[in-house]
Amino acid sequence: MQMLCVTDPNVVIDIVQCSSVDLGKPSYLSKDRGPLLGQGGMYGLMVEATTSMLSSWEDRVSKSGGTAEIAIDEDMKSLSADIISKTAFGSSYSKGKDIFSKLRELQKLMSKNLYVGIPFSRYMPTKTNREIKRLEKEIDSMILKVVKERMGAERETDFLQKILEGARKCGEQDDVPFKMYDKSHEKLIVDNCKNIYFAGQETTAATAAWSLMLLAVYPDWQARARAEALEACKDGIITADSLRHMKVLTTIIQETLRLYPPGVFSVRTALQDARLKEIQVPKGLEIQVPIAMLHQNPDLWGADAKEFHPERFANGIAAACKVPQAYIPFTELVCVLAKISP
Repeated sequence: MQMLCVTDPNVVIDIVQCSSVDLGKPSYLSKDRGPLLGQGGMYGLMVEATTSMLSSWEDRVSKSGGTAEIAIDEDMKSLSADIISKTAFGSSYSKGKDIFSKLRELQKLMSKNLYVGIPFSRYMPTKTNREIKRLEKEIDSMILKVVKERMGAERETDFLQKILEGARKCGEQDDVPFKMYDKSHEKLIVDNCKNIYFAGQETTAATAAWSLMLLAVYPDWQARARAEALEACKDGIITADSLRHMKVLTTIIQETLRLYPPGVFSVRTALQDARLKEIQVPKGLEIQVPIAMLHQNPDLWGADAKEFHPERFANGIAAACKVPQAYIPFTELVCVLAKISP
């Protein structure tokens, strides 16, 4: 497979704006799921799950005589899985957690094959590839079982319901009657359920863990974030509105995403022949943008590009970076779960 690796910020701008390599999602993803994503629908679940996790930390510290070692990364993964499972699968959330657990296993196995460097290696009957195939079938079966149970149950307000409605809309647009057992509809539903995990669970957990690590390394910023949180949540209750007033915390998260972006590459495929500056891009070519290289480019961010300085975002992304389009922690497309990240 031929690939084009892009690190020139000016070409990145073209990639963002060029419709011939656009891989945008259907409009119903942002319109119909708005209440779940960016309009406060998930905050209650986030507060509930986080409060439970903090209580467990306090118990561990208390039982250990005032200090305790806590595996933050694993707890963050469990926390994000808990929140997303409840949001994605509603009353079937326990089954959703089982699905996400299997997806985690699949992700670990697939990462082994990421850069093997042997053409068609994913088709070889290796032990890893056989296990990947087995897990894929098991996960698909688990998702479809939950979906079929939902088809005969009362309507719920969760991601799964929106995915089902989206599949129906796609069928209506293509003049294809919606049938649960139609392979194309099944694939759409299964793929979207998987996307929720890969787009949100791991990325959110990683960003939260890196943020906490950086706050531990830079106690002055930890003190500023703590003071802001206490001011915004005087009654001890965190709400969607109080989060919007935490400007210092926002800059800390933005800087964390700059230094440690959850995505390694932004990958696009040319749907037709295109031209990016002086580069002729043939149809079918895969285009990769290494995000970390853009995020730590001194020409874009200044001499301190590799250092932790949240204040660079005090006046927004446009003031922080010479080419704002080069700041793409969730890739240049809108991350479906960006609004719930910590």
